[in-house]
Amino acid sequence: MAIGSPLETGLANTMNVALSRHWWVIALRGVIAVLFGLIALTAPGAALLSLALLLGAYLLVDGVAELYVTWRAAQAQAPWGALLGEAVLSIIMGLIALVMPAAAVFAFVILLSIWALITGVLELVAAVRLHSSHGRWWLVFGGIVSIVWGLLLAAAPVVGAVVVAWWLGIYAIFFGGSLLVLAWRLRAQRPGLPGSGAVRI
Repeated sequence: MAIGSPLETGLANTMNVALSRHWWVIALRGVIAVLFGLIALTAPGAALLSLALLLGAYLLVDGVAELYVTWRAAQAQAPWGALLGEAVLSIIMGLIALVMPAAAVFAFVILLSIWALITGVLELVAAVRLHSSHGRWWLVFGGIVSIVWGLLLAAAPVVGAVVVAWWLGIYAIFFGGSLLVLAWRLRAQRPGLPGSGAVRI
């Protein structure tokens, strides 16, 4: 499709009209994001526990869906052992996250610690093969930072979880704020309003 073709222009105008008519949905998303961000900054434990509960609910639904897939595979006489194992694991992990959300948060921080340690070691290994003129020492620095961060998370997972929640809160506030600005712009471009036209974002 050529850029600026009548079909492309028509699709863009349709999207503009649809978004401007439903600006309040975007505004609602922005408000929810900002509120969640404020909760994450002021009460990081509550934010992390709520995420753990959502994860648990998702894993339960996913596990039940996987059980259905396993049943259909068994009916079709297809291999279903791995599917059943995955379904059972999802359900067990979902129940753990719902019954003990703090344990789910702790496990997430530990996994994040392991990831940071492995990433740091791999960056140091890559730095050995990188010429100094290509920024070897910056890669070494990045690897050391990753390793230190991973060790700190492993040594104090509770503090690490709080920091993660703070990061999440800052992101949610900025993201929600951008949605609110977008909703304000869309509201001014609602069809039928004097001077309303194409949405400029």
